[in-house]
Amino acid sequence: MESEVKIKQIMDVLDQLAEDTSVPRNIRRGATDAKTVLNKAANAMDVRVASAVNILDELANDPNIPLHGRTQIWNVISQLSQLEGRKSK
Repeated sequence: MESEVKIKQIMDVLDQLAEDTSVPRNIRRGATDAKTVLNKAANAMDVRVASAVNILDELANDPNIPLHGRTQIWNVISQLSQLEGRKSK
C-alpha cells in the first residue's frame, strides 16, 4: 500500500519533468519513458524499478540537463531505490 503512494509521487515528479519546457526534449521524453516502464503491470515491480532507474541514470548523466532537472532525477532514483530495497527484504 505504501509503495503505491510512493509510485504515485514518483509519477507526479516524472510528469513535472516531462512537462518542463526548460529541460531538453530528450530528457522530457526519457521521463515519459521511465513513467511508461513503471506503469507496465505485466512486469514484476523490481523489473520495472530497475528499468526506470536505468533510464533515469542515463538522463542524469546527460551534459545538457539543467541542474534542477538533474536534482529531480536523482531524487526519483533515490525513491525508486528505496522501493527496490523494501521489495527485496
